[in-house]
Amino acid sequence: MKKFPMLSFEEALSRMEAAAEAPAGTETLDLAEAGGRVLAEDLRSPLFVPPHDNSGMDGYAVRCADVPAEGARLPVRQRIPAGSVGRPLEAGSAARIFTGAPIPAGADAVVMQEDCEVDGDDVVVRRVPGAGDFIRHKGDDIRAGEIALPAGVRLGPAEIGQAASIGVARVNVYRRLRVAVLSTGDELTEPGEPLPEGGIYNSNRYMLRSVIERMGCEVSDGGIVADTLDATRKALRAAAAQHDLIVTSGGVSMGEEDHVKPAVEAEGELRMWKIAVKPGKPLSFGRVADAAFVGLPGNPVSALVTFLMLVRPYVLRRSGVRDVAIAGTRLPAGFAWKTGPRREFLRVRVGADGRLERFANQESSVLTSCVWADGLASVPENTQVANGDPLLYIAFSDLLS
Repeated sequence: MKKFPMLSFEEALSRMEAAAEAPAGTETLDLAEAGGRVLAEDLRSPLFVPPHDNSGMDGYAVRCADVPAEGARLPVRQRIPAGSVGRPLEAGSAARIFTGAPIPAGADAVVMQEDCEVDGDDVVVRRVPGAGDFIRHKGDDIRAGEIALPAGVRLGPAEIGQAASIGVARVNVYRRLRVAVLSTGDELTEPGEPLPEGGIYNSNRYMLRSVIERMGCEVSDGGIVADTLDATRKALRAAAAQHDLIVTSGGVSMGEEDHVKPAVEAEGELRMWKIAVKPGKPLSFGRVADAAFVGLPGNPVSALVTFLMLVRPYVLRRSGVRDVAIAGTRLPAGFAWKTGPRREFLRVRVGADGRLERFANQESSVLTSCVWADGLASVPENTQVANGDPLLYIAFSDLLS
């Protein structure tokens, strides 16, 4: 059996990202259906946004030269609502104008209505304007020919709005990554069924499916695989035939009932197996036929943490996302801690004083720690943490977006 070196977190992450092939296949969708998908080509704007100088306020368009001092009185000669185009502004006059309406030729400022007083057909201006006040200029947002959205960006609400603002009705996006999720272990019982003696409920199946679907993948649930080598090999072959990626949980250690590792080696190739992280050392990565393979640990915290920190960047790159890095932030520890020879990802949350609080029980089987926490503190191996020391904090909200 092939031996594998223990890899550092950084080495494992680098190897997985390097192995993330470019997405296979694209499709064109109506913009209204493209939320959450990944853009497959740059979107260049065919126009300026905004397409003309327009008013940033409800108020009055004026020439600054006509308002040399507070109290200047000007006749209001026209009214310009949004969606209409006014006449050139006559010298010595004002135009009633509304937010978004084009600035009439000749005007060089807008005075907001709160600084004006209407007197019959005139307006009395109570504030001296400066050139350009409350005018949004043509192309302030996007210039014609510029890349409004680059390939590799996930289309969230702002990106969908940006595409609409340049008149794009359909977008070319990458095909969804097809992911098969398999659970291993005869001890697993499905929620809703009576729990037999020695059994545990299958939390990983639902947890992993949830997080992978949130990433925009097309997930197939392969259910629970029987604890035999033949059954494991058969399940892997079937999953590989129809998916881009196979994700398993459990069965990747060295016990006599851990069949995933030998099954993958028989059906394909393992490229790495042991990672110097805690929780989650027995994480494996390789291929089965044409599908990539990731074997997560069976303990639920280990499965979730290793997926978020190591597998998530790989899945995003396979999905076409260009920028997959999570910078995190440095926050002071509100506890003391000492790590061993592995990098540790502690379940923490930000306290009222801005310090990181640590969940008391950091065992890899205690999923309550992830429910209680709002993120992870990444602590390098062989590190003594004192109260107040800065730690790298990574919020779950960033990892699950």
